[in-house]
Amino acid sequence: MPNLDEPSPQAIDLAAVLHALSDPTRLAVVRQIQLSGERLCGAFEVDVAKSTLSQHLRVLREAGITRTRCRGNQRWVSLRRDDLDLLFPGLLDVVLSAADRRTRADVPA
Repeated sequence: MPNLDEPSPQAIDLAAVLHALSDPTRLAVVRQIQLSGERLCGAFEVDVAKSTLSQHLRVLREAGITRTRCRGNQRWVSLRRDDLDLLFPGLLDVVLSAADRRTRADVPA
């Protein structure tokens, strides 16, 4: 199974990246990859159906945020961190940092 289509680095659009990162489930996926590295598609800890997760992963891939690598019948998802940092320096750090602050604020003391 070949790797799935993704935009070239030159075709990554800021509006598409921001749209993809605006969804809480997709942001949770990105945070999990950032923390633990490449993951199997089914290994994300999100509270959505598998079909819904699949759609979220497609949006992230098509926006250029993630790369999906096929190996046998498994699909591995990783961040395209180098491409994003080159195109939009600091963007991913700022978004993830803001998400972390919001998550901490939502947790009761």
